[in-house]
Amino acid sequence: MRVITLLSGYQREWFRGDLMAGLTTAAVVIPKSMAYAGIAGLPIQAGLYVALVPMLIYALLGTSRLLSVSTTGTLAILTAAALTQALPSADIAQRTAYACALTCMVGAILVSAGVLRLGFLANFISDPILTGFKAGIAVVLLLGQLPKLLGVHILEGNVLHNLLATLQLLPEANVATIVVSAVSLGILIGLHYFRPHAPAPLVAVAIGVAGTALLGLGNVGVALVGPILPALPSPVLPDLALFKFLWPGALGLALMSFTESIAAARVFARHDDPRPSANRELIALGVANLAGSVFEAFPAGGGASQTAVNVQAGARSQVAALSTVAVVAATLLFLSPLLGLLPQATLAAIIVVTAAPLFSLAEFRAILAVRRTEFVLALITGAGVVLIGTLEGILIAIVISVVTLIFQANHPPVYSLGRKPGTDIFRPRSTQHPNDVTLPGLLIVKTEGRMTFASAPHAGEGMAVLVQDAQPRVVILECSAIPDFEYTALRTLIRAEEKMRERGVALWLSALNPQAWEMVARSSLADSLGPDRIFFTLPEAVTAYERDSCKTARTTA
Repeated sequence: MRVITLLSGYQREWFRGDLMAGLTTAAVVIPKSMAYAGIAGLPIQAGLYVALVPMLIYALLGTSRLLSVSTTGTLAILTAAALTQALPSADIAQRTAYACALTCMVGAILVSAGVLRLGFLANFISDPILTGFKAGIAVVLLLGQLPKLLGVHILEGNVLHNLLATLQLLPEANVATIVVSAVSLGILIGLHYFRPHAPAPLVAVAIGVAGTALLGLGNVGVALVGPILPALPSPVLPDLALFKFLWPGALGLALMSFTESIAAARVFARHDDPRPSANRELIALGVANLAGSVFEAFPAGGGASQTAVNVQAGARSQVAALSTVAVVAATLLFLSPLLGLLPQATLAAIIVVTAAPLFSLAEFRAILAVRRTEFVLALITGAGVVLIGTLEGILIAIVISVVTLIFQANHPPVYSLGRKPGTDIFRPRSTQHPNDVTLPGLLIVKTEGRMTFASAPHAGEGMAVLVQDAQPRVVILECSAIPDFEYTALRTLIRAEEKMRERGVALWLSALNPQAWEMVARSSLADSLGPDRIFFTLPEAVTAYERDSCKTARTTA
């Protein structure tokens, strides 16, 4: 059905732009995917398989017209961590088998989440936490490429171990490899600044291959990618028995695949494009990963950088992705022998240049300028990824996000209101508005958010402090920002009203939302207050207080 919809809505004038965008994106995707396969500890061609089958399936099923789906640095390093955790020592064949099972499990999790309509879970990682996580990933990626850039070989461990081991081997660095690294970095960085629309990774790969062919780089100690079989991947069913070893990593990969994909799809959607559907995206990404697992691919997701290239090159529809798939297939069939001549240092340089933007000082500064607490949380998340591990880091990110959400939900703001002089506008009292009007004997209190068994105690304590300080005769609780009262919260309010009444303080309610009013009407609180102490609007309640105060004053006189 999705394919039929795609073809029936396609406009002929889009084809040229889609074709050119597909070719341009392929020039970026192919070298990056090969580099990411190296990060995952898998054969280089596995990266091309990710840019083949998952991209094809997503183009047919996805809701985003422009999202380019293969893999990302984040997914590659999470894949490496998951495989290492499940299989600390293994040959390349075992690692490939485990990767296929991991991809299958990621796909199954994504499809299940889509069927259960759990797309909202992507919102559980806040932007500051995601900024910290990506920064940590960037540090791990950058430090992990140092040995390849220098031409040294280390026994890999954690990040700090790898850094120290690399520094100790600096005297043994291979000069030819360093030259290749410098040239590759120069090409990538130079083209980025002076020819931003040029396919810099493809140029670096072409020059690296040419250098090996013409100068015999392999004979002077420069490590090469090695032979790549010129063929498309053959279907192989994943070993389901491996699932029990891989599920922790699969959960993290599924979450990150969806989070990165839906973010990129939303950011790059044009104003006339349909808004990506979170639950349909889960299913499309899930099926793409399930299909990829049968064809030796590791976990896939939408990449922001390659999607940006796709958009800038003029893509208008999923036909651009289909063009990229065709180029990847042709590369596997006809260019594999040439890719085998590619220096590992060139791939490492591509990873470094790609990973560097993940560490965004501008984003950290923006967070710090707004809220210091969230800046600290971003730093903690990034440090957790670097010092504890990537899989543990994503768990830290989720836990911090959820704990922060729970804390904020259970600590609603409670404040008093004053009236802007000469108006019926009420706003929080502050030193910025010292002339706001307050009436003698009246305290107007406002709180925000759904009142639950967890948030009500904090709101009640805040309200009690304000009452104690003000010593009012009447307290008006302005309820416009309270969508609902849970039973326990309503009982808390009933007890608070009883205590205030015993002290000679009357509680009034104003601006109740329909659902909140329905809960109040069903309870004893409605009988205790009566219709004379429940008002539709705050100005109406204040007017009633002023009228009662005048009556009391005349009676006293």
